[in-house]
Amino acid sequence: MQLLEVRALSKHFGGIRAIEEISFSVRGEVILSIIGPNGAGKTTLFNCLTGFMKPTKGSILLSEKDISALSPAGVNRLGIARTFQNIRLFREMTVIENVMVSQHAAIRYGLLASLLRSPSFRRDERVVREKSFEYLELLGLEQYAEKVSGSLSYGAQRRIEIARALATGASIILLDEPTAGMNPQETDEMMALISNLRCMGKTVLLIEHDMKVVMGISDRIVVLDHGVKIAEGAPEEIKNNPLVIEAYLGKETD
Repeated sequence: MQLLEVRALSKHFGGIRAIEEISFSVRGEVILSIIGPNGAGKTTLFNCLTGFMKPTKGSILLSEKDISALSPAGVNRLGIARTFQNIRLFREMTVIENVMVSQHAAIRYGLLASLLRSPSFRRDERVVREKSFEYLELLGLEQYAEKVSGSLSYGAQRRIEIARALATGASIILLDEPTAGMNPQETDEMMALISNLRCMGKTVLLIEHDMKVVMGISDRIVVLDHGVKIAEGAPEEIKNNPLVIEAYLGKETD
């Protein structure tokens, strides 16, 4: 059984067809990269998969359950989390507080318990903090736990976002250009981290422009151009596909 299935998914904005009839499936514990030139529809596809946009037609199945009409919170509760192209941390909060926020669904106490700092409040807060610290350790961020998030390097902030996504308990992690703006060392570290997510049993969907990253860690690649899927396959197949080469480099003329 496929973990995630996208069936003839389309998203239109008036007369603009951002994505059109896109279909693919993903099994568990793989890295699938979504690539294509600027304006190909990659982020629109991510927005539909995570409930930030409702598709015009088509369906999205998670473990055979249709999630196409769910809100972002509903999608997240079923096991899909994401990061964004632009970092969206609470910059004035500490690193561990940013990760704790993502576990709100696990917190059972109400407003009164919070105000009175009841035993149940203190117990749940302790559990959430301990779990959050474990995720920071997984990503090599434990030494920054009490640092203000906005004071850290760009690469560290990217890792905080991934820690926050993992802390939701999601089985599928969507990463939108995680190496954008990174230097070569940070990029190599991010590649190792993403590969480690797969080893942890996570499924990763990745939007990425750096072809070294894509070819280096992907199990499969889906290529979009002008909102349409033009190719799908293993990295070696995609690298030599004439339609993909044309989409990136343009068609040669006599």
